[in-house]
Amino acid sequence: MPAPPDTARMESRRFPETLQRDLDDGLAALQLEPALAAPLLAYLALLDRWNRTYNLTAVRDPADMVARHLLDSLAMLPFVGDGALADLGTGPGLPGIPLAIARPQLQVTLVESNGKKARFLREAVRTLQLRNARVAESRIESLDEPAAYDAITARALATLPLIVELGGSLLKPAGRLLAMKGARPDEEIAALPEGWRVDGVHRLVVPGLAAERHLVVVVRA
Repeated sequence: MPAPPDTARMESRRFPETLQRDLDDGLAALQLEPALAAPLLAYLALLDRWNRTYNLTAVRDPADMVARHLLDSLAMLPFVGDGALADLGTGPGLPGIPLAIARPQLQVTLVESNGKKARFLREAVRTLQLRNARVAESRIESLDEPAAYDAITARALATLPLIVELGGSLLKPAGRLLAMKGARPDEEIAALPEGWRVDGVHRLVVPGLAAERHLVVVVRA
């Protein structure tokens, strides 16, 4: 994993010890390396600074971002393989940037059409020195990279049928959609278009988050 630059490390040090401890405890609960805390805190510091001006996320308190953004994104890591992943409608880089930090061999494309969010993403990739991440400032349906990805993911983006409609063509024949959901989306599953099926629904336990979370894996039938 890349070490955060000195400026990013210095900026992250202003966080209270309780926040850093919550992140450390969360990483331990997810059985992830403690060394991930430094680059994740550097990302959090950058997100917090930009969020004050550009309103990148409705979550304003960095302490809340630890569970609701960082650990929530990382909870799906056991289901993410290597290869190429497109994070659709990534917003400020969730879950794509935490996944890129935690798994350097994963090639992550951060797909975002909003200009200010795309500018933040480019700054985050540059500042954090994420050589395995790139930004595609594009609408999902306009991204002309058919069958380029082993997986696509989406977090709080749209219904399963709409995600498949917008981004299904980006997947390789054996590719997988990894959709982050709250409650188990049985109605969305039932509405999947012909040619697609659910390969698994996995309940996720996110440290520090009481809300229900599921990862739905969708593949071609």
